This record gives sequence, C-alpha cells and structure tokens, in this order.
Amino acid sequence: MPPFSQSSPISNGFSNNHHKNNQQPSTNIITIDVGGQLFQTTKQTLTLAGSKTIFSNLFDSSEHNNNNNNNNNIPFIDRDPELFSILLSLLRTGNLPSKAKAFDIQDIIFEANYYGISDLLVQSQSNPSQFEPFDLEKSIILPLSGRDSPSAIATTPNGSVHVSHGSKITSFDWSLQRKSTTLTSFAAIDSLLALSPNIVAAGATDFSGLQILDLDLGYATQTLNWENATKSSSTVQAIGISPDFLFTSFESGRRNSNSIMVYDLNSFKPVSQIASNEIFGADLGSAIPSTKLNWVPSLNLLMASGSHSGPSGVTGTIKFWDIRSGNAVWEIKETVDCFSDITVSDTLSAVFKIGVNSGEVSYTDLKKFRSFNSWSCLGDSRKVNNVKKEGFGCKIEAHGNQVFCSKQGELGLWSEVLMGSSNNGKDRVFKKNVLGRSKDLGGSRITNMGFGGSKMFVTRKDQQCVEVWQSSVRRF
Repeated sequence: MPPFSQSSPISNGFSNNHHKNNQQPSTNIITIDVGGQLFQTTKQTLTLAGSKTIFSNLFDSSEHNNNNNNNNNIPFIDRDPELFSILLSLLRTGNLPSKAKAFDIQDIIFEANYYGISDLLVQSQSNPSQFEPFDLEKSIILPLSGRDSPSAIATTPNGSVHVSHGSKITSFDWSLQRKSTTLTSFAAIDSLLALSPNIVAAGATDFSGLQILDLDLGYATQTLNWENATKSSSTVQAIGISPDFLFTSFESGRRNSNSIMVYDLNSFKPVSQIASNEIFGADLGSAIPSTKLNWVPSLNLLMASGSHSGPSGVTGTIKFWDIRSGNAVWEIKETVDCFSDITVSDTLSAVFKIGVNSGEVSYTDLKKFRSFNSWSCLGDSRKVNNVKKEGFGCKIEAHGNQVFCSKQGELGLWSEVLMGSSNNGKDRVFKKNVLGRSKDLGGSRITNMGFGGSKMFVTRKDQQCVEVWQSSVRRF
C-alpha cells in the first residue's frame, strides 16, 4: 500500500459513526489516519504547510470527500504516528513540543522532508530571533578530522557552519550533522565567507587568488584575481560582503601594492576597485593592506581596517569607503594602543576595538564619526601605554545588540545599559558579562567566533574541533 491512500482506517476506539458525524461537508475539521492512529486538525493548520506538500494533498483529498459526501474514506498515511504528532504540533505552534527531545533529530528531519515542511523545522530550531546571548553555554563539540586546527569559520543565517582546517573545508548543516569535507588547492585557508548554504569564498595569504567553491560539488567553480601594474600575483588578506557586492582585499605577491576589489555578488564580475596603493620608499601607511572588511548598512559604507607591527610598535588605519565614488569619507590612524581586532555594530551604531597594548575594549560612536576625537575605553584606560601587549590575539565580534570579545580562553559579552535622560549627554554606558558556566571558563586561546541561527561557534588554538554555544532553553 502506498504511503498516502484512501482506505478505511483502523478504528483505534473510534466508530464509523464517529467518522461520519465528525467530518460533515461544511466542517472546518480534517480527520487523518496516520499509521492506524486518528488525528484531527483544521484546514487553516494544514494550509500553513504551504502548497505542493503532503499536507496540501490531505486538504485537497478532504475537500473531494466532502463535496461527494464520502465521509467513510478518511485520508490514510502509512507513516509513524508519533513523529506525525510532533510535526502537527510544529504546524500548530511554530515550535517543536517538549516531547520531541525523546527522538533523534535526524528522524524528525527525515519525516519533515517527507511531508515537505523542512523549512518550517529549520525556522523553529535555528531562527536568528531565538539567539539568547545571556543564556549561552557550551553545548556541543564538533570534531574535525586530521591534525590541523581550524583557521577560519563561515556561518549561514540558518545555523550551518563551514570550517577550514589545513587544506580542507568541513561543513555541518543546521542540525550540526557533518555534511561534507572538501579538499582545496590551498595549503591553509585564512579567509572564509559563506555566500549561500553551499557556496563559499576562500582565500589565503600565501596562495594566489580568491576561489569560489561549491561545497556540494566539491570543487572551485571560479577564481578571482587582481593584478597590479607589474602583473604580479596577488594573495587574499580579507573578504567582506554586502547585499549586492563581494569585497576582497588583495596584496601583491611582492607586497609592494594592495587594493580592494568590488565584485557583483551574483555574477562575480568586477564592479570597481578602491583603496588601491602602490608603495614607494618607507610609506608604511600605504603598505598596510586591509585585513578586515565590514559592511555598514546604515551608512552604506565599507569599513576597511589593517595594522602593521614596526620598529615604533603596532600602527594601523581604519577607513570608511564610499564604493560608489571610490573615496574614503573617514579615516582613523591608530598609533596609540592600536587595535588587535576591530568590529562595527550597525545596531549599536559604534565601532569597537580591543587595544593590542591594553587588552581593553574601546568604542567610538558612528553618529559622531566625522568629528572623531578619541576612543572611549570601557575598561582600564591606564593600560593604554602598556608594553606587555595584553590584547595580542584577542578577538572581537558584534552580533545583534551585543559585542563579544575573547581574551585568552575566556569569552566576554558587552551590552549597552540604556540610561534615558539621566545620562545628560555623557558617554554611553556598557556593561560586561562573562559567558558560560564555570566549567566553560578558561581553555586555549580563542581563534575564531562566528554566529549563525541561534548559535555561536568558537574555535581555539591547537584544538581540532568547533565549540557550539547555544541557549539551554532552545537546545534540542
């Protein structure tokens, strides 16, 4: 018997009279027999599954029976009734019921695919709106094959993650099941960015070209290159993205020139070139390629930042580029307590950095960026002239209304405290929280942080795995 058919159901305590009385031509109630167990729901609930699904077939079948006064033939599906009950709850509420935790997530995924509602399942389990920063704790360890530690990670909005380790890229789907491992031509990958669930852009500081890889096919479909006046090879220093464009920071193989290329995100054809520098003599300012690219939607500008360690210490530049005109509209030269890492939060309208000397977080307000004077330190400002370089290797990333930072093996979370009119125009107030339970604290130095769906992903130095941090309430 096929999975879906018209048949007389196993009674399971219900009589035929019950069937007839319960499903009149004008009723809104649909009765379904799944694996011998009867379920009742409404037409409105079934329509939430969308068209061209098993549920829409049930709705059409019920309409046919009603129009022909054929109330004895209840739609029958030869599937597991317990799993069906879980998916019916998903349709009704948009969330899985608590009893779903008694099942293997892969069994639920398999059934959701069969019924055609896998997108609803993903939304219920990995929706970015379910990200709860103050309740994050280390929940799962994703092991990686081989001896190489993760060098870069790329996340997607639905919570899947791609991890580069050595010459390989390992992908995990939204349910954190290993999906594939792709071997690349790189010796090691330094920059990785997800362009879609199965397409990534990858580059390295010691290998020419930016590669566009289809991880489902397992190979590079395109390589993007930049050439300077001498036609030398170019390596990738950073990758960024906006809704329309792909940004790539290149440096020539001889390290005497650098530039940022702007590509169309759909065709990958070059659109423009900005921040092009040819280095002459001891012009260290132009010698610094951009090593981090962040798009700022509210300003429609690209933030490009890079730093350099020289005889006088660590110096750097932060520039905001208008990609339409190709001009830099704002520049900060970092000479005192230069950033070890930097990020921008469009939600908080601020740029945040970790000082390489102090190891402290500082910010500057985007609303006042044209009149930039100095950074506002959120920690101990006396450490600015520290020679110990406490911020070396620290990481900082903005996500939503929070700023996440790492110092050695610990994770911190900065959030703004809204003061209302009582602040009287003074500096904004931010408060730090330490993430995780006591057993989550410490460990090797954190090398990457990424966010996707309702999860945060963390990698550490010399660890051949990825940590998944998520809310204990949301965790399946």
